[in-house]
Amino acid sequence: MKKIAVFCGSSIGFNEVYRNEAIKLGNYFIEYNIGLVYGGGKIGMMGILADTMIEKKGEVIGVIPGLLRHEEVAHTNITEMIVTKTMSKRKVKISKLVDGYIALPGGFGTLDEIFEALTLGQLGIETKPVGILNINGFFNHLILQLDVMVTEGYLKQSSKEMLIISESVEDLISQMFNYKVPEMTKIINKVVK
Repeated sequence: MKKIAVFCGSSIGFNEVYRNEAIKLGNYFIEYNIGLVYGGGKIGMMGILADTMIEKKGEVIGVIPGLLRHEEVAHTNITEMIVTKTMSKRKVKISKLVDGYIALPGGFGTLDEIFEALTLGQLGIETKPVGILNINGFFNHLILQLDVMVTEGYLKQSSKEMLIISESVEDLISQMFNYKVPEMTKIINKVVK
C-alpha cells in the first residue's frame, strides 16, 4: 500500500492516548514510506497526524471541500491540497488516490467516511482493506452494534468480517497488507462490471 486514507476527528478528544496514537500512526507511515491522504484539516486528530508526517518530510495529501477551506480549518503546509466542490466529491477523490482506509477516533464525518468505504467493498465496487484503530476501546460499542446487525439479519457475518479491527498500529497495518477480498465481493464485482 502506497497511500492510505485516514479518517479522524477535527477534535483532539479528552484523553492524551488518542493524540499519542495519531503520532504513532504518522511515524509508522514515515518509517514504511506510506503516504497519507486525509481531510486536509490542521486541527484535532487530523492536524496532529499531518504535522507528525510533515515534520519528517512525509507525503501528506489533503482533500477538502471548498466550504471547509477557510483559514481556521485547512492545513497550509502539506504536500498537496485538493479542493473539491462537495463532501461527496471529496470521498470520490480520496477513493481514487488510496490503497486502503483507516478510521481513528472521530465523530459523524469519520463514521460516514469509513462506512462508505465498507459499503463500496461490500458491493464489490472497491476491493481495498478498511480498518479501525480501536484506540482505548473507542469503537467497542460500534463493534457491538455490528454484531447486533448480524444477529438481527441486517448484515452478513462475511460483510462484518471485511472490517479489520486492531488496537495496535503495527497489527492493523499488517492485517491490511494481508487483506484478502471476500469471495462474495469478488462475485459481485464481476456482475457489476
